[in-house]
Amino acid sequence: MSSEPTSDLHLACLAVKKLMAAGADAADAIAAAGTSMSVSYRMGKLEDVERSEGTDLGIRAMVKGADGAMRQAVVSLTDTSGPALDEAVARVVAMAKIAPDDPYCGLADTARLAKEVADLDLDDHQEPDADTLAKWAEAAEKAALDVDGVTNSMGAGAGWGRSRVALATSDGFEGTYSASSHSVSCSVLAGEGTGMERDYDYSSARHLSELDTAEEVGRKAAEKAVKRLNPRKMPSQSVPVIYDPRVSGGIVGHLAGAVSGAAVARGTSFLKDRMGQQVLASGLSIIDDPRIIRGRASKPFDGEGVLTEKLALVEDGVLQSWIMDTSSARQLGLETSGRASRGTGGPPGPSTTNLYLEAGSVSRDDLIADIKQGFYITELIGMGVNGVTGDYSRGAAGYWIEDGEITFPVTEITVAGNLKDMFLNLTPADDLTFRYGTNAPTLRIEGMTIAGA
Repeated sequence: MSSEPTSDLHLACLAVKKLMAAGADAADAIAAAGTSMSVSYRMGKLEDVERSEGTDLGIRAMVKGADGAMRQAVVSLTDTSGPALDEAVARVVAMAKIAPDDPYCGLADTARLAKEVADLDLDDHQEPDADTLAKWAEAAEKAALDVDGVTNSMGAGAGWGRSRVALATSDGFEGTYSASSHSVSCSVLAGEGTGMERDYDYSSARHLSELDTAEEVGRKAAEKAVKRLNPRKMPSQSVPVIYDPRVSGGIVGHLAGAVSGAAVARGTSFLKDRMGQQVLASGLSIIDDPRIIRGRASKPFDGEGVLTEKLALVEDGVLQSWIMDTSSARQLGLETSGRASRGTGGPPGPSTTNLYLEAGSVSRDDLIADIKQGFYITELIGMGVNGVTGDYSRGAAGYWIEDGEITFPVTEITVAGNLKDMFLNLTPADDLTFRYGTNAPTLRIEGMTIAGA
């Protein structure tokens, strides 16, 4: 693996030069380098220690056909030695020449490219060793097993990683950045026999200083598992549903999927005709911000080298923008929103970064206080969401709400509705935290149908 970020960028630049010399009319290359290490611990014993290092290179060639239409092909490789790179370059240019016409492919507008690479403080330059990670995992599991009611462990883990991205294009863009990641997780069982219940907790952060302690992660996992013991089944009915922050980001993610430029261009989104219209309750906004300092999904430039900027997808309840890369934007007759994401194995596609629903003005307790009968969701199962119609049906587990209080655990529930109605009947609490790439506060949605016993 390349030992310095500059060598990754040099590799990407070299690949682009070779692509152009081999007959490409436009080209780009992305080098993705990474180092990671993880350990797992179960029932007081170290189970696994894994470390990986490597650099992947993705090269894209674009060639004009006789009719002037552009065609493209992508090849990825892990052997980046001179002969292997030369062979891959020749292959991808030959592939592009016989590929189908793609009137929307091509590099981003040069006026949109990042001129400088902003420092978003994504890399803390710390590398815990295997012994340290093992101690974290051991401490997490021990803290969990010390909680009364916990009877078994599914394991605890700790990990560290650093990734580097280097992108070069034939239009002159050259950029690179690195990011670190630290994590601790724990999953345990409570109860006995057929009455056992499982739950988990984990923490991840760009900077080690912001990671929850291993003991805290283990204790929370155990307390959640014990709390789920002796669940009940509930009859089918229509009630208000509360989404815990652990799962509420999924609702925001479903909206993001519906406003993806690729889905809108294909006509496969239930929001494809709703631009400029009310999709959430007034006062609510959904933001995608790739420039959050130390953000889990922050990036100074997107997968095409476009400068990343904060974007309001929904503002005051009104849909404002699609999530677009250059290709999907061209299909829609628009400009990219700087949301191209790219791996080494394919062309860019639209994707979110740090996506979140802004916090509301009421506490979680106040959000629940007037609910006579309701369902508080802490876990969702399955992916029963229809992106074309907005129909929503997912398995769920959590707790029953009675007279404004969270009471006994419930399980084997299906919660259903239509996302168009759910978005309009959504109320957020004031407890937004940034733990994931997509975040939302506690959410209340009126009039959901639950199917139970």
